[in-house]
Amino acid sequence: MKKQVGSLNEQKQEDMNRRVVTEIEDGDQEVKTLQDISNLKAHLKMHQMVKQPFRKNKEESTPSIQIGKFENQLKQIQQQTIKMQARKPVSIEKNSAKSVLMAVSTERLDYSNFTYVNLKVVGSGSFGIVHKAKVNETGEIVAIKKVLQDRRYKNRELQILQELDHVNVLKMKHAFYTPADNKDETYLNVVMEYFPDTLYSFNKSFIKDFKKMPDILVKLLSYQLIRSIAYISLLGICHRDIKPHNVLVDPQSNKLQLCDFGSAKKLVKGEPNIAYICSRCYRAPELIFGATDYNTQVDVWSVGCVIAELINGEPLFLGESAVDQMVEIVKVLGTPNHEQILSMNKDYDVQSNKLAKIKQRDWKKVLKTKDTKAIDLVSKLLTYCPKTRLTPFKSLAHPYFDELRDISQLKSMQSQMKISIPELFNFSNEEVCKMTQQEITQLIPDWYGISSKIVKTEC
Repeated sequence: MKKQVGSLNEQKQEDMNRRVVTEIEDGDQEVKTLQDISNLKAHLKMHQMVKQPFRKNKEESTPSIQIGKFENQLKQIQQQTIKMQARKPVSIEKNSAKSVLMAVSTERLDYSNFTYVNLKVVGSGSFGIVHKAKVNETGEIVAIKKVLQDRRYKNRELQILQELDHVNVLKMKHAFYTPADNKDETYLNVVMEYFPDTLYSFNKSFIKDFKKMPDILVKLLSYQLIRSIAYISLLGICHRDIKPHNVLVDPQSNKLQLCDFGSAKKLVKGEPNIAYICSRCYRAPELIFGATDYNTQVDVWSVGCVIAELINGEPLFLGESAVDQMVEIVKVLGTPNHEQILSMNKDYDVQSNKLAKIKQRDWKKVLKTKDTKAIDLVSKLLTYCPKTRLTPFKSLAHPYFDELRDISQLKSMQSQMKISIPELFNFSNEEVCKMTQQEITQLIPDWYGISSKIVKTEC
């Protein structure tokens, strides 16, 4: 959700190209979305959105937008809308055709009755803009993502956000609409928890001081990131754009949450998906090979790239184009053989597209760490064949994370190293049901509550 404004120019063109590509869904036409097109429109109108600060304060009016010859008409529409908003914030009722149903939550606060005031813009991109805002009634600081929405189509990201409820995934608190300048469009505002940093900016803060992120922090954040994709994969959701910019971090608590589901999709077996997706440096090789029947293992590859970046302090595969990106991958993994290529894309013409033979590099020379367990984990996350990549739960059970499951070492970190330890083992029943008995034993320490008594049952 939160994106670094400074990095917008570097990634703007790629984001625009990626987002305007729409996917053809063979199912219900009502489910098909023009979100990508709407996002592009939002990008073109970005300067207008920034000049029109987000307001959901009953005491404040919304300034009009100057649109040439349509100015007077817009003023009339806005004045009518403002009068309606002055009585009550534009909220979305449960049974309305335009409703936004909230995910099941233990949250007691009713955000639909709250009003908000914009504090500042904290992120922007082709998707829209993100405001840091304050709840007038409680003083709580929240983040509000504002995107242009075509009224005629459903918003896939919104549908996905309604399902998400996990400690390591950014949660939607509330959503409401505000008027746009086109009668067929409206601004969708999604209220979420506010985080002060992205993983990108947090990692960059160490690099600026000519340091690397401490190993224990790399381990803590990597563990939580893997937990996030383990959870969404259970729901059949593929994020498809995991990168440090789309991961939020609280430096005080070291809590991490995955955000920005603008490119996410619930994958359906047998239904084609677009291959031109995910930011280039974190794009799985099967996507580069044009696969359309991929699965959630593309997220595992992206996470492997992110962990390697935290270890090295810079992206592992930094290509300047899709072809160059594959070259960078081959430099490390070596040239994929016939079977590996077909495992990525069974329809790829191997005979007509032969690659130069390059040997695989030693991972010990690729990653700037002496931690052999970290090297082993990354090497098993970054494999050509999606089936040979570690699954998220098997990744969590990797020996690299054993230190986090050792109570004595955790206490030592908290007392001697003064490092905050976030919640790590509060697996839900839904997660436990998908684990093997061995994974339950490995992932949930005996000292954690009654975990030692957990026995896998049919779910």
